[in-house]
Amino acid sequence: MSTPTITEPRSSADYLEAEAVQTSLTRASESRDGAPRGGLLRHLDLGSYLVMIIAAAIMVFPLIWMVVSSFKEQNEIFTIPLQWLPSSLQFGNYAEVADTLPIGRLFVNSVLVTILGSGLKVLLGLTTAYALVFIRFPFKRTIFVIVLAALMVPQQITIIPNYTLVASLGWVNTYQGIVVPGLASAFGTFLFRQHFMTLPKSVLESAEVDGAGHWRRLWGFVVPMSAPTIVAVTLVSIVTEWNEYLWPLLIIDKPDMMTLPVGLTLLQNVDGSNNWGVILAATVIVTLPVLAVFLAMQKRLVAGLTAGAVKG
Repeated sequence: MSTPTITEPRSSADYLEAEAVQTSLTRASESRDGAPRGGLLRHLDLGSYLVMIIAAAIMVFPLIWMVVSSFKEQNEIFTIPLQWLPSSLQFGNYAEVADTLPIGRLFVNSVLVTILGSGLKVLLGLTTAYALVFIRFPFKRTIFVIVLAALMVPQQITIIPNYTLVASLGWVNTYQGIVVPGLASAFGTFLFRQHFMTLPKSVLESAEVDGAGHWRRLWGFVVPMSAPTIVAVTLVSIVTEWNEYLWPLLIIDKPDMMTLPVGLTLLQNVDGSNNWGVILAATVIVTLPVLAVFLAMQKRLVAGLTAGAVKG
């Protein structure tokens, strides 16, 4: 009869040593299996960064050229070969802009039109989207389809009917003539509606049980939960209103009512010759304010545009 073999109990040090060996083997196996994938991912990342750098350079280059050329003399802008930097900074271009244009009045007009237009667009978009999501009424889906269809209609198609209506109301050369025809923002309504669909309905149901009406639910609950989307729509509306050119050019012919983009036309000579250094200086003045606002709020813009991408 054989004597059973007695196994001595293993100490905690033995367990720790075995666990360390197993961990090392696991990491080594993962590193061998993951090496090709890691290299491929690194190549894909480098390619993505390269594409983004090229795209950014294509978009930024005209802005840099515009700013640099605004300090050049007229003969330096069209030199061959291309002269990148001015021989000396010509601040006279900006001085001539201030002497030629009522730049202060144009700036005030642009600010007023932008504040009124973007503010009313956001307000109407909020209330319309709230009704489309949280209020039951007939033909709600039909109205939403009409909003989607409005996104596909180019602005140029509605110019003649809008001008006829505005002229019949006597709104030519007025702020309301510039602002009112563009207040119906299909883009803002669509974006708000998509975001409101992702909001937790339990919160609004609890507010309704507590006796909150639609107005209180909108401003007390929906608006605070939709801050990124509101900022995104507001920023897009500000940029659109500030840069609007075609409609104000058609409806305004008095210099004291022109906005900044339209006021640039006053720098053009009747005979067709232009001092491009002065025009570029004026363009910098028009572009910098809205560009600064956009750069300051770009993170909120991305957050707002992606807020309704996934329905919770």
